[in-house]
Amino acid sequence: MELSAFAAGVVLAETLERKLAPPPAVMTDRLPRPAVLPMAPGRPAELRIQPGRAVKRLPRLEGMRDPRQRGRILHALANHELQAVELYAWAILAYPLAPAAFRQDLLHILTEEQRHTRMYVSRLKDCGLAFGDQAVTGYFWAKVAGLQEHPLRFVCAMALTFENANLDHTLELEAAAQAAGDAATAAVIRRVRSDEVGHVAFGWRWLAAMREADQTMWQAYLHHVRWPLRPALARGRQFNRADRMAAGLDPAFIQLLEAEEPPRPRAQRRSPAAGQVGAGHDASGHVASGHGGSEHDASDLDASDHPGA
Repeated sequence: MELSAFAAGVVLAETLERKLAPPPAVMTDRLPRPAVLPMAPGRPAELRIQPGRAVKRLPRLEGMRDPRQRGRILHALANHELQAVELYAWAILAYPLAPAAFRQDLLHILTEEQRHTRMYVSRLKDCGLAFGDQAVTGYFWAKVAGLQEHPLRFVCAMALTFENANLDHTLELEAAAQAAGDAATAAVIRRVRSDEVGHVAFGWRWLAAMREADQTMWQAYLHHVRWPLRPALARGRQFNRADRMAAGLDPAFIQLLEAEEPPRPRAQRRSPAAGQVGAGHDASGHVASGHGGSEHDASDLDASDHPGA
């Protein structure tokens, strides 16, 4: 089987079973370019992406104590992971000329995202829910336009923004599950965070390999991450320095990221000024005054967190 055919099947499949089916043990990569690059996923009817305004806002993390609210949170997390499965498959299709090692890394992470989805779906059952019982949004898919222009656009969006932030978000999620007495869910979240370290390391490694020679890592990240994504969305309120060091991020990058203002509650958000570069950064990559507000959708875990993959 061709790698591109497997990836296209994952993106376009209309059953969850097909999306989460493991790749064949042996695949070739001789025909990497798809006839058409899909810009939206296939989904079963119960998991079709809905506009954020049509999806009920999720409870704060304290809702983990109530099994019904915990189920709603876990449902959103399962959907975040399913989007990650689809988008890593999409990236295999989007970058046919990328190095073979890069494409194999995408496949490896795709399989880990499949496992994350299955783990969260399994935890839903204890909360009396099935995957698809709640409406879902497409927060990650909504950011895909333009990412096909360069592999580093995807790397900086997925690995170094969404998954980087999840190193922080999962600390809070795990603590909330433990406080609720749900050790099994806490263990799942802890496993997800462990895998995210490797996903961030993937992003860091390829940013280093593909950036312009005269760019620092921070400058290269700012060059390839595009509004509404920005450094502020690559961290949470609780900053997980240890796992970023484990992922290989250098101290200068970590320090600059930690200095970013975390996303603010909805009531405090405002839009960036016209002509603002990136998100509160000037063209040289230095932090500028007056950060813009954070963009979130109805799948937010609470008023100040964006969803992590």
